[in-house]
Amino acid sequence: MTGTSNNSTDNTSDITVVHVMRHGEVANPEGVLYGRLPGYHLSELGRQMADRVAEHLSSRDVTHVVASPLERAQETATPIAKAHGLDLATDGRLIEADNVFQGKTFGVGDGALKKPGNWKYLVNPFKPSWGEPYVDQVVRMMAALDAAKDAARGHEAVLVSHQLPIWIVRSYVERRRLWHDPRKRQCTLASLTTFTYRGDKIVSVGYTEPARDLVPAHLLAGAKPVKGKDKAFGA
Repeated sequence: MTGTSNNSTDNTSDITVVHVMRHGEVANPEGVLYGRLPGYHLSELGRQMADRVAEHLSSRDVTHVVASPLERAQETATPIAKAHGLDLATDGRLIEADNVFQGKTFGVGDGALKKPGNWKYLVNPFKPSWGEPYVDQVVRMMAALDAAKDAARGHEAVLVSHQLPIWIVRSYVERRRLWHDPRKRQCTLASLTTFTYRGDKIVSVGYTEPARDLVPAHLLAGAKPVKGKDKAFGA
């Protein structure tokens, strides 16, 4: 667990926990970068992942559950909300990052990167030039976290979002650079990145993988890409 510094004068009894979950596996046989496209639902394995995390969180003091508007996030959040007898809320700020490669294959040894017409989008990895600026992702994700913290103050909230926005907001909170190697993101399918607030300040960040045994080995953090498997980065 890593943490940020906190002021000793904060109210130590005002602890709120916000879990930000990446959705489960998506049915994507074509291997496209689905991004914000509609119509991409959880696979059967993805539903098992969602159920596993719902079970993992069933004894926690969860009073607020909210998800990105995309189907895969809504389907992941539904069993968690049901387990706590809560209505599922939707927050558009939790949506996947916009990406010009949406709808294209984007994998190892094939796909969009082999086409010269796409190279113009790769000129600035620091912004990045192919999609939504990292800074914009930080702004909207921090706003979504703060709203969830306020809604669940003194209790716990679960937000279901997507890999890149989750990793970017965690990097910001932990004061790392925002540009990075996508293969090194610690944000596997159905993982929980947990932000603990004391009052209105984040005082620690944790990371757990309740469904790790269900995640294919080549999709775990740090695994080497496999040609022809799960081409899409988007999640």
